[in-house]
Amino acid sequence: MQYRSMSASDKPPTATNRVDIIVVGGGTAGTFAAATAANAGLDVVLLERKSKSEAGQIACGDAIKGKISFPNVIDLEYLKEESFSNQDIQRAIFRNPVENQSLEVAFDGHGTVLNRKRFGEVLLEEAVRAGTTVEYNTVVADVLQDDGEIMGVLGTQHGEPITYLADVTIDATGALSILQDKADFTDSTFDTNVRYSQFCSAYREIIEVPEPVEWDDAIVFKPTEELGYLWYFPRSATELNVGLGFQMTESPMKLVDVLQQELRSQPIFDGATVKNKLGASVPTRRPYDSAVAPGYIAVGDAAGHVNPSTGGGITGAAKGGYWAATQAIDAISNDDVSEVAFWRYNHKVMTTFGKRFAAIDLYNIWATGYDVATLAEIVASVPGQQLADAIGGSGIPAMGIWEKLKTLISTFGHWSELRELYQVRQLAHELSTHYAAYPTDRSGFEEWQTARDSIMDDFHAVCAAASKY
Repeated sequence: MQYRSMSASDKPPTATNRVDIIVVGGGTAGTFAAATAANAGLDVVLLERKSKSEAGQIACGDAIKGKISFPNVIDLEYLKEESFSNQDIQRAIFRNPVENQSLEVAFDGHGTVLNRKRFGEVLLEEAVRAGTTVEYNTVVADVLQDDGEIMGVLGTQHGEPITYLADVTIDATGALSILQDKADFTDSTFDTNVRYSQFCSAYREIIEVPEPVEWDDAIVFKPTEELGYLWYFPRSATELNVGLGFQMTESPMKLVDVLQQELRSQPIFDGATVKNKLGASVPTRRPYDSAVAPGYIAVGDAAGHVNPSTGGGITGAAKGGYWAATQAIDAISNDDVSEVAFWRYNHKVMTTFGKRFAAIDLYNIWATGYDVATLAEIVASVPGQQLADAIGGSGIPAMGIWEKLKTLISTFGHWSELRELYQVRQLAHELSTHYAAYPTDRSGFEEWQTARDSIMDDFHAVCAAASKY
């Protein structure tokens, strides 16, 4: 068999390793995938570019909203004891810069803010305990591909050339995957309609403040320019994860400068100590239409499995990694690693959190048609809970007659925008229903895409936002 590298030489380096499954990336999706496959007795290697001391450190908000539901393939109690810093998050606070208005939304169950470094370390420990071989300081730079099938990866390990061959490669490399840049997906269904403008650039700091905050039971958000938001997530009453991001469809934002300006404006940060700084890219788009190709499955951020409004992706990554590995196990046992053999993974993602993320993405796209000031005025004018209900599902018509009249008066000048928002809500529901009917096999895929694109055409007919896809 002649292996074909997409960009390097055709001849693999001398250090070649053969395993059942390669997992590239040691984040949440990668570790859950590796632990799942190793628990089933497969020979699994996880390739992590960072050193062992740096592994686990990932830039994110560290918050999980509401009830946590992770696949039961690791010691979840150990994970909780070691890394769940604040388990008493009961609400979200949305700070509106107009008139200093705030919207509070109570959670159905408590949320959690993590010590993300320790969280990542425990996941790697658990993957090893399950039987995974973790190789640190390994930078994957290319794929090996034969007749469309991904056969393995090329890279360096501690600076030396290395090759790994496997039946299945699971891509958990995060946003803007290098593997997807190198692979040829021409003859597969894998989603290649991916551009940098569908992502968000983010930056966060871990800050110790001198005095306890009053809102240590809440995660706090505040909108910024460039369709971004600031967040304040309390790991404890005095240790905060504070960060911000902006949508890459907009003008570049000087993230560090904007964050520093925000912190200087609030007395609670006087005398504060910065403990850690980190930046990242996050997908703020709908899930990939298909995240499989022969011999290859993408998971987590590498497949767009992130809430496009908040950037939250920890729970989806854990589930996606588990589902991908489960499908890979079946495929290997049947000696069939075609995309048809992986299709159930696509179906599982799309009919669960995928349909919700695709619907939420419509609100993100709609918002790009307006400036932040207009959006803030709308939020300030509409009763907060009703606005949340309008997007969440129960709708503004649930308001009483006097509240409706007051809302009509206060939103004078924004009726056309609210009419659009109502239409967007209807289309978001239609889109979610369509994703729930994602095809159970490969044969109905193109027809499903065509129908989905028709819903998107209807969406763009009612709003001025530019097409994201």
